[in-house]
Amino acid sequence: MTTLYDFTARDFEGRDVALERFRGQVLLVVNTASQCGFTKQYAGLEKLYDDFGDRGFSVLGFPCNQFGGQEPGDAAEIASFCTLNYGVRFPMFAKIDVNGADAHPLYRWLEGEAKGLLGSEAIKWNFTKFLIDRAGHVVDRFAPTTEPDAIRAQIELLLQEV
Repeated sequence: MTTLYDFTARDFEGRDVALERFRGQVLLVVNTASQCGFTKQYAGLEKLYDDFGDRGFSVLGFPCNQFGGQEPGDAAEIASFCTLNYGVRFPMFAKIDVNGADAHPLYRWLEGEAKGLLGSEAIKWNFTKFLIDRAGHVVDRFAPTTEPDAIRAQIELLLQEV
């Protein structure tokens, strides 16, 4: 069975990162954008990371420019924006596609594991969130409109599981 740990992603410096390095953690995987109406959710995502990071939780951010061109910057610009405006310290990865022929394999897998509204697989917009358990399995999918704090209780439950 495939898990999140079977994938790799590039970091902002262009290095491949095996997602295996997050084994045993509860994760929230999010496609992000710096010029979106939901961009303010970076603050809530960072708050979750601050509150639960020492208990084995992380957010994994994947910038994407497929929705209204709302992530036009390069890696350095995105990193600077996230740090200066929201104090983001959780892992961020290189910009990817989440839909279509060039979709990152991780996102193809995520979409198949947790379908969206009316059974659709495609990501509808920036800040779609996937909650992953400690075994690397998708537990739930959340719409862009779901504020990070609304996921807090589910994260706490997963962190209590051993």
